[in-house]
Amino acid sequence: MRWEIILAIFLLFFLVGHIFSSMYAAHCIYTATLKRKDKEQWGRTVPIPTEQSLQMDAEGMQWQKEHDAYKQDVHIVRDGLNLYGEYYDFGSDKAVMILSGRTESLRYGYYFARPYSSSGFNVLVVDSRAHGLSDGVYNTVGFEESKDVIAWTKYLQDEHKVKTLVFHGICIGAAAGMLAITSPDCSEAVKGIVTEGMFVNFGESMKNHLIERKRLIFPVLQCVDWWMKHYTGHSMMRGPIDVIGTMDKPILMIQSKKDKYSTPENAEKLFMKCPSLHKSLLWYETGDHSMLRITDTVKYDSAISAYLKTYFINH
Repeated sequence: MRWEIILAIFLLFFLVGHIFSSMYAAHCIYTATLKRKDKEQWGRTVPIPTEQSLQMDAEGMQWQKEHDAYKQDVHIVRDGLNLYGEYYDFGSDKAVMILSGRTESLRYGYYFARPYSSSGFNVLVVDSRAHGLSDGVYNTVGFEESKDVIAWTKYLQDEHKVKTLVFHGICIGAAAGMLAITSPDCSEAVKGIVTEGMFVNFGESMKNHLIERKRLIFPVLQCVDWWMKHYTGHSMMRGPIDVIGTMDKPILMIQSKKDKYSTPENAEKLFMKCPSLHKSLLWYETGDHSMLRITDTVKYDSAISAYLKTYFINH
């Protein structure tokens, strides 16, 4: 009996230690991934300089330079946070709102603006909460960001008389756009959405990051989600897959078959669950997550131009 008690105590200490170590590891992962420490982090610079990201940044800055005369610095307040953006007004009543991914500011959005401005759409690029000049500490993987998007939509309607608005979202920006466009609070002025690298939920993306880094999935993933719920009230186990079933507006999904985080299998699930009669899925055989336009710019821009012409131009 004495050895059974000793063994039970040992197992209990082991279990408690494992739980605490998992919670500590999960907290480190959560804060490194989704918490902003100061405004220098996730600012208006290239977060991870690589050959591709620097080329994208240079091309985006070239677009901005060409259109700087049309720029208006814009600002709204929601949830007690000052949120900042830039609006490029070409005199149209149609606009696109470009929603960048995690760690990326509005400067990243410049790179995706050209097919829209070439099609006669005004362009709004925004610093998401906790990015760029905007206030905030936590990235909520699309949940609170979607409410910010709805507030920006109202601003565009009230202050700039926008009648037709399209979202263009990349990764978490795509999740924010999808959560916004399917919300009952979303304006009827929002007519469609283009997504790149949209995940079913951020938990799946986090799981794939853990796999890539050869980390334990269980219970670390569940502990990371616990911390997210603790700090933000939202679970990363929910996301676009839970709302896309009510999406009935034109949607263009852009997806790489080599995406390791928002996997092609999950893109298929999203596409199949979407009931819109006007949906299309543009596949890239190669290309990294959130970096498809640079892989084949003509293919990317042509698809967006055709999407806009089909559903929104001369309508």
